[in-house]
Amino acid sequence: MSVFLLRRFATLLATLIGASLIIFLVLDALPGNAAQMLMGADASPDAVRALSIKLGLDQPLSLRYLLWLKGMMVGDLGNSYVYGTPVAGLIAERLVLTIPLAIMSMSVTVVLALSAGIYTAANHNRLGDVGVMSLTQVGIALPNFWFAILLILLFAVKLQWVSAGGFAGWDDGIWPGVRSLLLPAISLSVVQAAILARVTRSAVLEVLREDFVRTARAKGLGKREVLWRHVLRNAMIPVMTVMGLQFANLLAGTIIIENVFYLPGLGRLIFQSIANRDLIVVRNCVMLLAAMVVIVNFVVDVLYAFIDPRIKVHHL
Repeated sequence: MSVFLLRRFATLLATLIGASLIIFLVLDALPGNAAQMLMGADASPDAVRALSIKLGLDQPLSLRYLLWLKGMMVGDLGNSYVYGTPVAGLIAERLVLTIPLAIMSMSVTVVLALSAGIYTAANHNRLGDVGVMSLTQVGIALPNFWFAILLILLFAVKLQWVSAGGFAGWDDGIWPGVRSLLLPAISLSVVQAAILARVTRSAVLEVLREDFVRTARAKGLGKREVLWRHVLRNAMIPVMTVMGLQFANLLAGTIIIENVFYLPGLGRLIFQSIANRDLIVVRNCVMLLAAMVVIVNFVVDVLYAFIDPRIKVHHL
């Protein structure tokens, strides 16, 4: 098991280094001068040169990359070009909203998808199966930002159960903050739940055709017991693969949804930094999102070995 974990951890580190190199080259090595963009086209060359020196843009590209890596290891991400404050502080303030939003969205996705997928597989080719699968097809076709607008019109404008946007914060308790994130979480989860439900249904149906399932039924086990004790665990490998990818999509999807609901999260920070040409904030935010995706996939790989020990043996 230790060899398996070491190999996976080495892959994690290599992927993070590769991602950091690509992100740095795309944002820092392309033609253009960040100092010039910040000061505008009418700025004098001397002023642009002075700002470039202040921002460290006059240093060699390789040195700037190494300094960035070193800063990430010690938690020093530099200062924002626009706000003049530490980037780490800006990101930490926004993660207080984005991480709970992503977790809430993933929780809603998992509950809806597993319930729908198991139900439709257990009622294969019946009316319930056809009806739920038709709804999932509609869910896949819905853009989440358009669905978010519909939720705002219904629950915020017409029924006035929740606010149309903004974030209440966590200072007044958990419920006001959760209430502010309910509609955004549902908006993000609908498409993902529809996809995961179809994957769950296919995986469960495939396992239901296996010989060990027929053997379990021949031993007198009930349909429900066979489904939950034997089928679901063996069907979880493809389901967990999709869940890992979807969590990454939820993190990226917050960029749009946070702007629709005017939420001060990481996605809105990225959007504002792009508009303000604050490249150092954009670079670190994109690296953080990439690191989250890589770490989630690492966790999923490790969970594979606990769900199905044959995977661990195969990779040793």
